[in-house]
Amino acid sequence: MFDFNLFLTDTYSIALAAAMAAALVWLALYYGLYHLRVGRYKGSAPIATESDLPPVSVVLTAHNDHAWLRENLVYLLEQDYPNFEVVVVDYLSTDETEYVLKFLKDYYPHLKIVPFKADVNLFQGKKYPLSIGIKSASNDILLLADPDCTPKNLQWLRGMVKGYTQGTQIVLGYCGLKRTKTLLGALQQYDALAYGAHYLGSALLGHPYTGSGRNLSYRRSFFFDRGAFISHYDVADGSDDLFVYQNADRRNTAVCIDADAVLIAEPRKSFLEWHRQRRHRVGTRGRHSLGSRMLEEMTPLANVVFYAAAVLLILIGSLPWPVTAAAVALKLAWQIVCFSQLARRFEGGLVYLLAPLMEIYFMIANTILILLPLSNNRRFKK
Repeated sequence: MFDFNLFLTDTYSIALAAAMAAALVWLALYYGLYHLRVGRYKGSAPIATESDLPPVSVVLTAHNDHAWLRENLVYLLEQDYPNFEVVVVDYLSTDETEYVLKFLKDYYPHLKIVPFKADVNLFQGKKYPLSIGIKSASNDILLLADPDCTPKNLQWLRGMVKGYTQGTQIVLGYCGLKRTKTLLGALQQYDALAYGAHYLGSALLGHPYTGSGRNLSYRRSFFFDRGAFISHYDVADGSDDLFVYQNADRRNTAVCIDADAVLIAEPRKSFLEWHRQRRHRVGTRGRHSLGSRMLEEMTPLANVVFYAAAVLLILIGSLPWPVTAAAVALKLAWQIVCFSQLARRFEGGLVYLLAPLMEIYFMIANTILILLPLSNNRRFKK
């Protein structure tokens, strides 16, 4: 039997144990409500008949993306859907983008090209060219993606449109990454899964606060009724994040993460390129409410408290170490179980086995990411 006499007379040890227990409860709830909930989400019911499928416009912005367009655009143009168009905004490209688009236009009349030959964008980022693409769209339901994103199959439009029930104005989707056998690929895979679980889980809990412009849908009429990007044109980032943050609520927002609704993108080739992409993702945090920012920081903070308390309790020795070790093992096991469901849903491979180590890495990396300055040279952001 364990001897708890020393522990029960040490106020400091009791406080540490209470902090560790509170952090463990928070983390267990978070993993269950976000990772496990998203991983086991049942999805939306299919639309009954072909005649019920509304017309759709897919909108992309491209800048020197001829390689991606040549490889991926045909998968969008060949979608199994009765009435849709693909709008590509060619923004100041100096490579072969123009010729790739003109070649595809000869074979796909439902491709609409919006060329920009002069830089008339008075703002940073891609909000202006994207808004022009949205304005050029013919249909009310918009699906947004990037040139480097590929549908898993030809049912993507059908998969995303399933989210549009009565009153729905915004549909949040997920864009995963192709699996690679490198450390950088594993880190990106974990990051995509964890970030997706957070914003999708928040929406499923009734508090949508952001989305990914790599797989996002909303109504064109809703976009202009809510003022488009006008209120945050001064911020280079946030064409997806800030619009969803300002306009989404539990009544008008749906989640579509069935297998057919998922897009896949290529992972970044270098740490620097990936770092820049992640910096853009956190570039709008200052526009979020204090409550939203605190909620984002609660889980990393709980991890710090949990591990710090566990280490101190073992060093002090007042609480029998097997008790502390059992708490750590319980936390790690539950985390891996929940993350495995998330990884299985989005085909993330065996990255879930490294979830505890990845989590510790991102606790440090995300802190550095927020503290480092972001360059203002962002006339067009991918």
